[in-house]
Amino acid sequence: MTEYDISLTKDQVEGLLTDDEGLKGLVTSVVNQILEAQMSEHLAAAYYEHNDGRKGYRNGYRPRQLYTRVGKLVLRVPQCRDGKFSTDLFSRYQRSEQALILAMMEMVLQGVSTRRVEKVTEELCGESFSKSMVSRLCMRLQTRVDAWNNRRLDEGNKCFPFLIVDALVIKVRLDDRVVSTSALVVSGINNQGQREILGLKLADSESKESWGDMFIWLKQRGLQGVEFVVSDCHTGLKAAAKQQFQGTTWQRCQVHLMRNVWAKASKKHRPALTAGMRRIFGSPCKQDARAAFRTLAAEMEGLADKALDILETGLEDALAVMSLPEKYRKRLATTNMQERLNEEIRRREKVIRIFPNEESAVRLIGALLAEKHESWLTGQLYFDMDEFHEWQAEKRKEQPQKVRSIM
Repeated sequence: MTEYDISLTKDQVEGLLTDDEGLKGLVTSVVNQILEAQMSEHLAAAYYEHNDGRKGYRNGYRPRQLYTRVGKLVLRVPQCRDGKFSTDLFSRYQRSEQALILAMMEMVLQGVSTRRVEKVTEELCGESFSKSMVSRLCMRLQTRVDAWNNRRLDEGNKCFPFLIVDALVIKVRLDDRVVSTSALVVSGINNQGQREILGLKLADSESKESWGDMFIWLKQRGLQGVEFVVSDCHTGLKAAAKQQFQGTTWQRCQVHLMRNVWAKASKKHRPALTAGMRRIFGSPCKQDARAAFRTLAAEMEGLADKALDILETGLEDALAVMSLPEKYRKRLATTNMQERLNEEIRRREKVIRIFPNEESAVRLIGALLAEKHESWLTGQLYFDMDEFHEWQAEKRKEQPQKVRSIM
């Protein structure tokens, strides 16, 4: 990872503690210094440095505006004579930021914004902005989001043994009405052990048809090799996964199951149920987990029968992950990975509260997910898949033997 030496003046540090302008000036100084360092890397020479390895020469600066949550920054972008210097600082940072700003712009133009939103957009974008300006910016961002959301998923013989699936409900303005809309999000872990966000779609509800359309769309884009689907117990989602990924294993999220059990128990009995469920899900194998359930059922008989019925009904699906090697179980036992994504979306969605239209919702959520997707791909592997591939090979060897024994 590249390291940059950043220097700050005493006035900048003191300004940070006094007002927003001080924070804006501090961020501007830091970003300008990063740009200078990137130019030095590009030229293989610092400012005024003479060496045999120099790859070019500087050619002044050009101003560049960057809209952020601390306000509009006016930066000095260094130029070189060959014109080949470029930085991904703006494009990587501004996708999600620009999506947020554009959504607020659209709200103002449609006359549905609050005073706070209008004030923020004026601070970020200037005293005024036109409908044509918003349209132009939206089109540019939409193109990038669409390219990410419609990319091929099978490039490089890639497949996705594990899918983690969830949705969140947002509010969208449609024909002068505010309607609840489901944002369907699917993530996966590929055969190389990397996490990826596979796609985003909006739907009227989490019905079997909506999730079915989502899964068909992903398969058309090259989704293959699915062996485990992790989700909550939503009826439509479960039915669609069973229909579209026949032969795969469905893992019911253990956290969601525990919440369902708590909902049917009195507060007095929840601690004992929680301790019992932790023993069940912390067991080393399915046999021990079933034994732990029988112990809990005997202890709680007559005290929380409805809660025990919920737990018994969902137990086998919640233990499906125990068929995998132990190192993969903890992260695949729940939809926590997807829940954390939803929390990040919620932080942005709370600023908007009601999206001005569906396109705006896709732009904002899609831009945020695209950035998260890139950070996952460039970060550490989520899983070392060697043991999983060995487990797969052993499973394939056992299948012909089972067929011959039946015959």
